[in-house]
Amino acid sequence: MKLPRRNFLHLAAGAVALPATSRFAWAQAYPTKPVRWIVGFAPAGGNDITARLMGQWLTERLGQPFVVENRPGAGTNIAAEAVVNAPPDGYTLFLANVANAINATFYQKLNFNFIRDIAPVAGIMRIPNVLLVNPAVPAKTVTELVAYANANPGKVNIASAGIGSGGHLASELFQMMTGVSLVHIPYRGNGPALTALVGGQVEALFATTPSSIEFIRTGKLRGLALTSERRSEALPTLPTIGEFVPGYEMTSWYGVGAPKGTSAEVIEIINKETNAGLADPKLKARLVDLGGMMMPGSPSDFGKFIADETEKWGKVIRAASIQAD
Repeated sequence: MKLPRRNFLHLAAGAVALPATSRFAWAQAYPTKPVRWIVGFAPAGGNDITARLMGQWLTERLGQPFVVENRPGAGTNIAAEAVVNAPPDGYTLFLANVANAINATFYQKLNFNFIRDIAPVAGIMRIPNVLLVNPAVPAKTVTELVAYANANPGKVNIASAGIGSGGHLASELFQMMTGVSLVHIPYRGNGPALTALVGGQVEALFATTPSSIEFIRTGKLRGLALTSERRSEALPTLPTIGEFVPGYEMTSWYGVGAPKGTSAEVIEIINKETNAGLADPKLKARLVDLGGMMMPGSPSDFGKFIADETEKWGKVIRAASIQAD
């Protein structure tokens, strides 16, 4: 039987529209099962705290658990590679951070290209690091710490969350700009590094504000200065390092990434809900209390930010001839 032209065109249009409609319906139903959110550092650090706060928000908004999975090691490269190789179905996410921008230059041979292989989803926040010392260290200012280290060469140990981490680069930049020499002791995450600092195994540490702020407030650690350009609402009495060392500035940041090939519809859902969380008064207040500066925006905004940070830290690493072990 020969179909009238009008009927044929109607059926053909329906057939073409069906896949798009099915994709839209599938995205609207997302997520239908728990989502893994892989964090490249140990529990209790700023990355972990941020992921758990935003993960709880996404869990409540989308009706499925966003489960934080900690995979520390190799400056987040182990975690990043796990996400790169995961199915691009929206059920494996990555907590992108400044270490990923650093690693692009810091590590000569990686099995992935972060900008190419991880799809940017949403920025969360930027945060300053804090230069911390154990209370047994007599220094109460940046100037006093430099003097103390110079008077005790080879005896002032500074921890980090790992070789190539944001804290490590903050420390290297600090030493370059002050001329002081500190002994670097890397740990597998901010949590273990903070434990070592509280226990007196090391004397100093550049740690993120989310991971360290309660230690400062309770007096278990002494905060000397912030790495950001401006002072923080969360720690208003702390000066910036730039007030002692003109031109010094470094901030960490967190955001959401997904495997390349994850559908635009799913990325849009996560981006929309993440931005909603950053605008929610309660969640925003909690993040600000940790020292955070919100980073709302589109996936492309976050992608450009990552590219800019990668270029910035690439220049620093090459200029300082910093290399991974």
